[in-house]
Amino acid sequence: MPAPAPSANDPALLRIDGAIATITLNRPAAFNAIDMTIAKKLEQLSAEVEANKDIRVLVIEGEGRAFCAGGDLQTIGAATEANNVAPVVGEMLHHYHAFIETVRRMPKIVLSSVHGSAAGAGMGLAFVTDLCIAADDARFTPAYAKIGVSPDGGSTVGIVGTVGTRRALQIFLAEDGFTAQQAYEWGLVVKTVPAAELKAATRQLAERLAQNPPAAIAGTKSLVYQAATTPTKQQLDAEEHKIITAMHTDDFRVAVKKFTSKSK
Repeated sequence: MPAPAPSANDPALLRIDGAIATITLNRPAAFNAIDMTIAKKLEQLSAEVEANKDIRVLVIEGEGRAFCAGGDLQTIGAATEANNVAPVVGEMLHHYHAFIETVRRMPKIVLSSVHGSAAGAGMGLAFVTDLCIAADDARFTPAYAKIGVSPDGGSTVGIVGTVGTRRALQIFLAEDGFTAQQAYEWGLVVKTVPAAELKAATRQLAERLAQNPPAAIAGTKSLVYQAATTPTKQQLDAEEHKIITAMHTDDFRVAVKKFTSKSK
């Protein structure tokens, strides 16, 4: 049976334009909060992107006034009242965390494009991607400790790896929220741009990233993420394996030929 055609009412949408794919969180009335429907949809769409060999860059953005308000507190609140938090939140995170794993694992660069509010798991999503570009009026809100919980949705994966343990503890436990400018200063954001220019600037950055051949993107991403926890010898072996693999591609042959013919 063919998959149902995507509808504008789907909780997340996938658009593919050449080497660049865009996933749009599409629950604007709920500020793109993560509920079961969007978690399942994101898991499905990210698997499609991962399997598509032509895609080099994935952009993740939010429809409406916010990037993502985090976990849907209506769903979570109802589960709390009904005393079945473990199965409800457990299933939601099963799907949502599968999406986050795919984002980190896929041999493509994932770029979050953030405007308005990114709170809780929405802040986590902004920073668990490989790179983040933000509107200068974007606002990042940890939100977890305020409601008496610890972070989820890959929040500690992206943030700790970028800012270190002390700054991460500060962000999660001592900050009510921070600006795009602070996020830039802490190395969490590549650049900030005026809100009206965010779409164009995101496109420009995605196109720049997509100029990198697939083997360069895939090898670099996996090496960079494993570097912090891999013994030197093992990391050097991985570097050797990845570079030799890349040297067997046409992209490399063409580039080297071009370079060596210039230097004569």
